[in-house]
Amino acid sequence: MSDLKDQIFSNVSGDMDFFKKILQKIPGFKGYVDRQARRDSDKILRDTLFTRFRELEARVSELQREFISHGEIAYVDDLEAAAIRLRTFADRVRTAPRGYSSLFEAVKINEAELAKLYEFDAAFLDSADEVGRAVDNVQASVGTDGLPAALRHLERVSRECVEAFNRREEVISVS
Repeated sequence: MSDLKDQIFSNVSGDMDFFKKILQKIPGFKGYVDRQARRDSDKILRDTLFTRFRELEARVSELQREFISHGEIAYVDDLEAAAIRLRTFADRVRTAPRGYSSLFEAVKINEAELAKLYEFDAAFLDSADEVGRAVDNVQASVGTDGLPAALRHLERVSRECVEAFNRREEVISVS
């Protein structure tokens, strides 16, 4: 997770043109450029999260179709609950206000708060891996006695993603 986060931040920082690198030497401007790079990294991270969670949601939807085609109608609702939560989470990540505020906004988010928010969002990469393993487990459990437990686990980890996102604003308000 931290490797991807570092890579995203270094890619954004490395893409600065020569002019911005020179201006970093001007007092106060370096902090502005660093904050802008963090903002850009925040957007890249959240776009990545959106894509990963929509892919996971698509995998769950595909499982639903497989269950329907094999007459396993009893489990389709459980999969739908997980799919809806994953879709909701992905959409909220994508449409949430970016991790900073503009010059004229009433509520300002400082650099320390931005860093906390960035770390909080980066932790969702681990959540994507956990949800992916839960989907794999459901697929592996088809036709076994472990399927109901695998479905409950998938539903639980997808619900935890939404609940964690609901606590996102606390990251800034506690500061």
